[in-house]
Amino acid sequence: MLCCRGSPNKYSRLDAKLEKKIVEVKRCSSGQSSFKSIDSIILKFPQFREELKNIRNVFDQYDEDSNGTIDREELKKCLQKLQLHLTAEEIEDLFHSCDIDGSEGIQFNEFIVLLCLIYLLKEPPSTHTTSKIDSPQLEATFDTVIEVFSFLDKNGDGKLNKTEVVKALNEASPREKSPAHVSRNRFKEMDWDKNGRVTFRQFLFAFIDWVGIETDDETSQEQS
Repeated sequence: MLCCRGSPNKYSRLDAKLEKKIVEVKRCSSGQSSFKSIDSIILKFPQFREELKNIRNVFDQYDEDSNGTIDREELKKCLQKLQLHLTAEEIEDLFHSCDIDGSEGIQFNEFIVLLCLIYLLKEPPSTHTTSKIDSPQLEATFDTVIEVFSFLDKNGDGKLNKTEVVKALNEASPREKSPAHVSRNRFKEMDWDKNGRVTFRQFLFAFIDWVGIETDDETSQEQS
């Protein structure tokens, strides 16, 4: 996992917007979730992995110089193609918030996070359209990832704390609780700035690692 995460307060405004959207999503769903336990989420990891890897086709299409990253101009073309209309300021804010290694280019795992953030922040479609972005399959994948976060967000405030994560890990099987060090490690993987709170953006990067996107890519490179 990449270790350079940026200043803790640098993206507080963006993270606050994400919290608000998560709260709205959970309220609209009346707190209902198709996930009943952390095991039910883990069982879907292979499906998550395949669905998220499908985004690679979009990434490769707009990585015009094939250098493994998407720069600002390439990103603008991609967003236009997906009919995601953002201001220059919004694009810049999202670009920096997802460029966690400061390379001035969006790598594949960062690209997944960026698209999911845009999807969450985008206003609902008008009555003339049924899709937020021009990819129903991608929407369904992001909706499920958001649902995973909502499952962990027990108090519905749009962010995670250690108590919520521990509760979620042990909720379905109170007699077979996860070892304390496992719960601590899972939370630490999300809580980059060690402030005891995990934003949706932080969760996304950890979740991608958990389902094994980077591992699969590295394996493919080794075999080629």
